[in-house]
Amino acid sequence: MWEFLQNLSFWDWLGLGTVLLILEVFGAGGYLLWIGVAAAAVGVLTFVFPHMPWTVQFLLFALLSVLTAVYWWRRQRSVFRPSDQPGLNMRGQKLIGRTFMVHDAIIDGRGKIKVGDGVWIVTGPDTAVGSQVRVIGQDGAILRVEAL
Repeated sequence: MWEFLQNLSFWDWLGLGTVLLILEVFGAGGYLLWIGVAAAAVGVLTFVFPHMPWTVQFLLFALLSVLTAVYWWRRQRSVFRPSDQPGLNMRGQKLIGRTFMVHDAIIDGRGKIKVGDGVWIVTGPDTAVGSQVRVIGQDGAILRVEAL
């Protein structure tokens, strides 16, 4: 075992990096990606400096693994910052409180209303075509309405 550690080559590190990256493909959630990148980086450094002691190689691997993982965690946290446009993909939220005419009768709780040049699916009490309804909420792409 000690002999193997003392004779680590860049191929060993590149092989470890490749195995970790392949395992990442199977769904590790990003954790093995950065450790694999650290192993590949140590492999490149070992290629450039072939007589680097194995202890230095392991210390570099540990340091690079921690640095890349911290980078990834910080990057992930910054992705979840509150948006400066919170209603960007929630067009239905702008319709809440507005009144529209029923386009397709609401039967058994489902129908359609015409909004501008588009048609929205709605849920609410049974209502005839041409009746007025008010939007009171949104469930995904379906609006909830109440009869007026």
